[in-house]
Amino acid sequence: MIDEIRKLLSTDKVVIGAERSLKLLRKGELEKAFVSSNAEPELKKDLDYYKKVGGIDVISLDVNNEELGTICGKPFLVSVIGVKK
Repeated sequence: MIDEIRKLLSTDKVVIGAERSLKLLRKGELEKAFVSSNAEPELKKDLDYYKKVGGIDVISLDVNNEELGTICGKPFLVSVIGVKK
């Protein structure tokens, strides 16, 4: 999964961050979401809801939000990465 994320980061289809990803999920503009292992339980609950309703893929990663931020090349924690349709 990490290799897939690295490939996606070079495109313009990636949205980094929980708020931005949830906003696009509500609009039906995401096809997939990657979630860190230590994301907030409420966030995971919201993503599971949109997974059921919207039929998107929600992939739970084995890396925490600090490692996910590093993978994305960001100097901050990243809990969710969304992939636009």
